Amino acid sequence: MITTLAGGVGAARFLEGLTRVAKEDISIIVNTGDDIELYGLHISPDIDIVIYTLAGRVDGEKGWGIKGDTFHCLGGLQKYGYETWFMLGDKDLATHIHRTILLRKGLKLSEITDRERIALGIKANIIPMTDDKVETILMTEKGEIHFQEYMVKSKTQEKVLQIKLKGVEKARPAPGVIDSIKKASKIIICPSNPIVSIGTILSIQEVRESLNETKAKIIGISPVIAGKTVKGPADKLMSSLGMEVSAYGVAKLYSDFLDAFVIDLVDENLKERIESLGVKVFVTDTIMRGLKEKVELARFTLEATGV
Repeated sequence: MITTLAGGVGAARFLEGLTRVAKEDISIIVNTGDDIELYGLHISPDIDIVIYTLAGRVDGEKGWGIKGDTFHCLGGLQKYGYETWFMLGDKDLATHIHRTILLRKGLKLSEITDRERIALGIKANIIPMTDDKVETILMTEKGEIHFQEYMVKSKTQEKVLQIKLKGVEKARPAPGVIDSIKKASKIIICPSNPIVSIGTILSIQEVRESLNETKAKIIGISPVIAGKTVKGPADKLMSSLGMEVSAYGVAKLYSDFLDAFVIDLVDENLKERIESLGVKVFVTDTIMRGLKEKVELARFTLEATGV
C-alpha cells in the first residue's frame, strides 16, 4: 500500500497522476484544519478537492469546485444580506448538505468521506486526518481570522504573525490514519502547503511519531519552486514565520522522518544543502501543467522510492 499525506490543489493534481500509475492500493490522509462552517453547513475544502479531482468532477480552470457549476443559491443568499466571499456552487452545495445531515445523525467525518468516495467511484481510500474539530486560526495585525478568511476573503493580503491550530491538542487520528502509515510500503508527502496542510496533519498526536517509526520509505515533493509556490500561500506563510522560502526550507520541516525529496530542476543548486540534512534528493520537472506532467511526476516519484 502507498500512503500519502495531502492537502489542497497541488496534492489533488499529484494524486490524479498517482492513481493512474500506482499498482498498489492507495490511502490518502487529508488535512481537515481548513474545514469551516458556513450557512450552517460543514465545509471540508481539502477533502472536497481531492474527491472532486479523483472523480473527474473538478473545475480544472478554476482549480476548485465542480466543473459546469452554477451559483444561483449563493446569489439568492446575497440578496438576503449574507456574505458570499466563499464561493459555493449549486452542485457543490449538495456535498456539504449531505455531509452536514450525516454529521447531525451522528456519523463521523471519516465514515462520511468513505461513503462519498465510494458513491463517486473512487478506489483510493480517503481518510480525514481526524474526526475531531481542528481549526487553523491565523493571528494577524488586525486580529484572529480563520484560514479560509485569510485565503479566500482577504486573498492572503493580511500579514500573518502566528498560526494556532485550535483543538489540535485533543484531536485524535481518525480510524485508519495510523494503520495506513504502519502498513505502507511507501509514503509520499504530496506537494502541499508545509505549514497549514501537511504541518497540520503532522500536529495530530501519533502521526509524526508513526512516520518516525515506520519502516516504509518516505519521500516528499517540494511545493516551493525557485522560492515561490505555483498555487497557495505557503511562500507567504513561511516568510511571515521567519522560515527560508525554498525547497530546502520545506525539506528541513520534514527532515526528522524524510528519506528522500523531489525538487524542481530550477532548484538543483539546493541538492547538496538538502542532502546535508540526511535526505536523498531527486531532481525533475515538478510543475504539473496537465495530465501528462501529473503522471510523469507520479511515476518519477515512485521510481525514486524504488517502486
